Amino acid sequence: MGLREYRQKRHFEKTPEPPGEVRESTTGRFFCVQKHAASHLHYDFRLELDGVLKSWAVPKGPCLDPDQKRLAVQVEDHPLDYGSFEGIIPLEEYGGGTVLLWDRGTWEPIGDPQEAYDQGHLKFRLQGEKLRGGWDLVRLKAQEEEDGYRNWLLIKGKDDESQPLQEIDIIEAEPLSVVSG
Repeated sequence: MGLREYRQKRHFEKTPEPPGEVRESTTGRFFCVQKHAASHLHYDFRLELDGVLKSWAVPKGPCLDPDQKRLAVQVEDHPLDYGSFEGIIPLEEYGGGTVLLWDRGTWEPIGDPQEAYDQGHLKFRLQGEKLRGGWDLVRLKAQEEEDGYRNWLLIKGKDDESQPLQEIDIIEAEPLSVVSG
């Protein structure tokens, strides 16, 4: 996708969001989750791939329970610089509301990440401050919206890091920023 759509939706003279550029990271494969209190609270799940952050809006947020499949709506790519962004987007701007960095770390693809992304089934491991272990992003078939967004599912893999939702709701248990608290 690149960053054209990202830039078209924002007025950088009015918003603190970084304009960014497509570039390769020097630190490896970065991931982050940003808690975004816009018109509706959601969690933006982002994986570094192709010099940008591939991004999905997860309305209910990630879950450590493999039996819970969370809707993840793919949105426009974001610049790598966005991975450290926390701030308040003015309400009259696109995505207006508060953004905090809920989690961050590195991700390791299982298999070829570009091929997996193109085929609509990314398998990977996270090493974050809150999220760890195996995960899947699976694109739903025949779910492409007119505006080009796609519906995926974010699913926690069954491993030592998974836990039943009845035991822990990570969103409720860990609501704060990993940067600002």
